[in-house]
This record gives sequence, C-alpha cells and structure tokens, in this order.
Amino acid sequence: MARYTDAVCKLCRREGIKLFLKGDRCHTTKCAIDKRGYAPGQHGQRRVRRSDYGLQLREKQKMKRIYGVLEGQFRRYFQMATQQRGITGENLVRLLEQRLDNVVHRLGFAASRAAARLLTRHGHIQVNGQKVDIPSALVRVGDVVQVRPASRELTAIRQALESAKKRPTPAWLEVDPGGLKGTIRSLPTREDAGLPVEEHLIVALYSK
Repeated sequence: MARYTDAVCKLCRREGIKLFLKGDRCHTTKCAIDKRGYAPGQHGQRRVRRSDYGLQLREKQKMKRIYGVLEGQFRRYFQMATQQRGITGENLVRLLEQRLDNVVHRLGFAASRAAARLLTRHGHIQVNGQKVDIPSALVRVGDVVQVRPASRELTAIRQALESAKKRPTPAWLEVDPGGLKGTIRSLPTREDAGLPVEEHLIVALYSK
C-alpha cells in the first residue's frame, strides 16, 4: 500500500503553517517550522508568486496532509461530496472528519491522526463493541467509539489523554475519558473542524 515515508515536518514547512502532524512536539521549540519557517529544498527560501492554480493546489495539499490521505483517496472523497446535498466543500470536510482515525484523535485517544491510524490498524479500537481496524471507516450518528479493554493501559493512550485535556472536544462528540469511549452526537460541521483551509479553492481546482 502506498504511503508517505519522508519526514512529516517537511509537509508543514511546505505549506507554511503548522499542521500538527506530530502531536505535542508541534507545541514545543523542537517544531521544524519554528526553526526553519521556509519550504524545504534547495530553493525553499526563494520568494514565490503563486498563480490561481498554485493557490488551489496548496489548499488541496494542505487538507490532504492534515487528514493523512493520499491523492486517490482524496479524489474519492471529493466525488462522494459532490453526490451529496449541500455545499460540496462542506460535505468534503464532513466526510474527512467522519473518518475513524480522525474521531479517535478528536476524542483524545491518540496524540495525532497518524498515531490514531496506528492504534486502529493494530486492533486497539472498537466501534459499537466490535473491533474495527480500518482507519478510513466512516462513523455515523449514534456510534460508540472506544478503546479495547485490553489496550486501556497503553502508555501512548494515557499520554494522549493527558495532552487532550488542553484542547476542547468538538461539540459533535461526547467523550467519557474514564471509560475511554466517545459517542457520535451529530454530524460534524465546517465550524467544528476549525481547519486553516479554504475548501472552496479545492472545489474550484477539481471542477476544472
């Protein structure tokens, strides 16, 4: 299966903002974008004047990298978003927010979406009492996402829960930190996601 294997801090530097791909490290002085706030590569410090296409492409890349999906997956999500009622850009954000790995991270069980994908693939996460090891599975209203009982003492999960106390839980989720479970109260909205992305530029890019 194709996956990104290079340093993820380069992705933040390429987009020029913190994408919080490494959890707590992004809040420390070790963050690469604080040390070198320019794009990676030989010509990273050159001033670039972007075209409309360039701006649209950067917004798409930014959203892909935040959620950790590849081009083929992202294109499929966009196709799903166009087939739903409502605003395509908001539909796209909602679909990505409904991914199981994103929900595990939002609930505070993992320090980052990458860590949440790892927990899910290794069978540490249950949905409605059943093990689900597919990070891209979409949750629905009423679903209960929880850490498997045998995995509740994992150090990574405990550390993530401590860090999660510093950030609010989205309104569309209800979390029980003691029981290491959360309930999907409603579908997420664009405001719930709080993304530094202009999704209408992504729609314009794919609509050409």
